[in-house]
Amino acid sequence: MQSSNTRILTTHAGSLPRPPELRRLLAQGDDADNMALSDAIESATVDVLDKQIKVGLDVVNDGEMGRESFFTYVRYRMTGFGGHSDRRLMADMTMYEGYRKKLLGMTTSAHRVSLMTAPKAVGDVHYRDTNAIDLECARLNNLLPGRTLVEAFMTAPSPGIIAAAMQNDHYPDIESYIDALATALSVEYHAIVDAGLLLQIDAPDLAMERHALFQGQPIEAFLAFANCVMTAINRALADIPRDRVRLHVCWGNYEGPHVFDVSLEEIWPTIAQAKAQGLLLSMANPRHAHEYLCFEEFDLPKDGILIAGVIDTTTNYVEHPRTVADRICRIAGTVGDPSRIIAGTDCGFETAAGFVAVDEQITWDKLEALSEGAALASQTLFA
Repeated sequence: MQSSNTRILTTHAGSLPRPPELRRLLAQGDDADNMALSDAIESATVDVLDKQIKVGLDVVNDGEMGRESFFTYVRYRMTGFGGHSDRRLMADMTMYEGYRKKLLGMTTSAHRVSLMTAPKAVGDVHYRDTNAIDLECARLNNLLPGRTLVEAFMTAPSPGIIAAAMQNDHYPDIESYIDALATALSVEYHAIVDAGLLLQIDAPDLAMERHALFQGQPIEAFLAFANCVMTAINRALADIPRDRVRLHVCWGNYEGPHVFDVSLEEIWPTIAQAKAQGLLLSMANPRHAHEYLCFEEFDLPKDGILIAGVIDTTTNYVEHPRTVADRICRIAGTVGDPSRIIAGTDCGFETAAGFVAVDEQITWDKLEALSEGAALASQTLFA
């Protein structure tokens, strides 16, 4: 994983706006025209890569153009899934009825992929073959020559988010399910790294499931789950170099009250165990913007890099570049070494096809503000 001793590098958390036609095709699932879908993915990937470079991002990806969501796509790559889950609403959605109705109205219209009714485990979970992930990696790698960037990454889900949102109707307990998922996902993790790309593991479960799957339960129950997931992730990464991995942890990419979110302080001991050099954490949204102060007490793991979310991915406010720079400088001040900071976003901008909180044009303006803010911060931090 590249860092810099002269400036703050920039990246984002994975998903980027999809074209309307691609959303429509992805929402059709098995009924989609495969040739039309392939052409739409190819075209969208070229476009989203060029846009990332145009706004000045250094570490880029394919925007997850070929996936229906950041984790439910695994149903096409693994055995054992069928039927539908009945995911429990997050605790803050249950508490605020008016807000819940508004949010559900955004997520249930046409051409949107629901993350609340994903398939569930009904049999043994195994990874089928690497054809799909190999194609994704090759598509991205083939587009990189001739474009100006520092590095490229590819995302993959943690076993914990799948276990939490794609319910278990087969294994004797959630620990066994997580273990099987980690074994299966290890195939995808290795394929990404073997293709020469950085691997980003998306693990909102390490924070969000406190107010989702484990809402109303003792904190100890959630932390036991989180530690089980982290052990499984590290096992799946056992022979992958730590400096080829970044881990993304967030509290749910939705504009809600988030009053039941677990604190970063409570989950940091678990996150710090990750066999990942890069740790991507939400630090821009109003509920967690103060938690950079945790690094006055906690140290990053040895040689670790903090990919700090300094752009909120749930609001259409375009952050002023000086606001971004101020955030970066404050975070770098607590970490103590600006070369161990990369500026990023709190989460993705379209984590499931059609679930869009931020207008597409505004998304790119926000990412341009990220690049401009990082440049301003660099003038201060590397003077």
